[in-house]
Amino acid sequence: MIRRWSEMRVLHFFKTYWPDTFGGVERTIHAIAKGTAKYGIQSDVLSLSSMPEQNTREFDGHIAHKAKLDFEFASTGFSWEVFGRFRELSDRADIVHYHFPWPVMDVVHLTSRLRKPTVVTYHSDIVKQRILLQLYRPLMHRFLTSVDRIVATSPNYLATSDVLQRYRSKTTVIPLGLDEGDYPRASDDVKARWRQRFPKPFFLFVGVLRYYKGVHILLEAAKQTDHDILLIGQGPMEASLKAYAKEHSLENVHFLGALPDADKAALLELSTGLVFPSHLRSEAFGLSLVEAAMFGKPMISCEIGTGTSFVNVHGETGVVVKPNDPDALAGAMIRLSRRRKEALGYGEKARAAYLEKFTAVQMTADYASVYRDIVGR
Repeated sequence: MIRRWSEMRVLHFFKTYWPDTFGGVERTIHAIAKGTAKYGIQSDVLSLSSMPEQNTREFDGHIAHKAKLDFEFASTGFSWEVFGRFRELSDRADIVHYHFPWPVMDVVHLTSRLRKPTVVTYHSDIVKQRILLQLYRPLMHRFLTSVDRIVATSPNYLATSDVLQRYRSKTTVIPLGLDEGDYPRASDDVKARWRQRFPKPFFLFVGVLRYYKGVHILLEAAKQTDHDILLIGQGPMEASLKAYAKEHSLENVHFLGALPDADKAALLELSTGLVFPSHLRSEAFGLSLVEAAMFGKPMISCEIGTGTSFVNVHGETGVVVKPNDPDALAGAMIRLSRRRKEALGYGEKARAAYLEKFTAVQMTADYASVYRDIVGR
C-alpha cells in the first residue's frame, strides 16, 4: 500500500555515490534527495563501494547505502550483493528512482520483479562502448520500456537522442539544478591569496579529467594565447595531460587538482570566464556550466548537440564553438578577454538564466511533481 504523500519514500539507485565519488550524477542525486525532503519525501541512495561497511552513512538527511563492488569492466561496476540489497531497500520504498546508464541496474530491476512506481533520469546515451552497446541494446530497451517515467535533462538532449525519441511519450524534461547555498562565497582573504598567485586575467576549467572533456584540445588552444588557464579537477587523463603540457612548455596552464569549495568559489568569482571544451556526446549537460552561470560568468563551450548548448546559449550567455577545434577555443578566449563589456553582459544573462531555469529549488519541485504523478497513477 502506498503511504500518504507526506510520508513518501524514494530509493535512488546508481553505480556510485558519496563518499566514494561525487561527480555530476552524484551531485544531482544529492540535490534531489536534499531538496525533496521539504515535500515530505524521505530518500535512500544505493550504490556500490569497495568498502561498503565503512562508506554506508548518513548524508544531508538521507542514508547512502552500499553494496560490495566485486569488479569493474568497461566503466561498469558489478556486484552480487547488490541484488539482495536492492530487494531489501525497494521493499521499503514507494518509488524507485534509477539513474541511467548502468547496465547492471537494468538487470537488477528486471530480475527483481519490482511492483513499485519507477522513474529514470536519463543522464546520457552510451557513447564510448559502441561494440558492447550492440549486445546491451535489447536489455536496455526492455528496461526503458518497463519503467513508468523517463526524465531527460534538457530539451536539446531529448531532441538529439535516438533512444529518448523512442520513448518520447513518457519522457519529461527537468533541467539539472544546483543549490546556491552549497557554494558559500569565498572570504576576502582566500580571494586575495589567489589574486596574488594568479594576478593576470585567467580562464577556468572545472571537471573530472576524462576523455570526453576535451582538455587535450584546450591545451592545444593554450598555445595560441598567453592568458592563464586554470584547471580544477582530477581524473584518468591527468598524467597524460600534464605530460603534454610539460612537453610543450605550456607555462600558462596550471593543474590545481581537487580544491575545497571555498577555493573553487574564489576562482569562479575571479575568473574572466569558464571554458568548457567537451567535444563528445558523453557530456550530456555540464554542471560546471551551471556553476559558472550561478556566479554570473560568461561561458565558452562546444556545440555537441546536448544540454551544454541549453545552459550556454551562443550570443546570450557566452560563446559556443565547433567541437575539437583548438583555433576556435583560443579565438573565443581572446574575444572575451578583449571585449570586457560583451563578456560582462554574457555573465549577467547567465546569472539570470540560472535563477530562471537551473536552481535546485526548481529541479526538486519538478521531481516532487513527477513522484506525485506516478504514484497517483
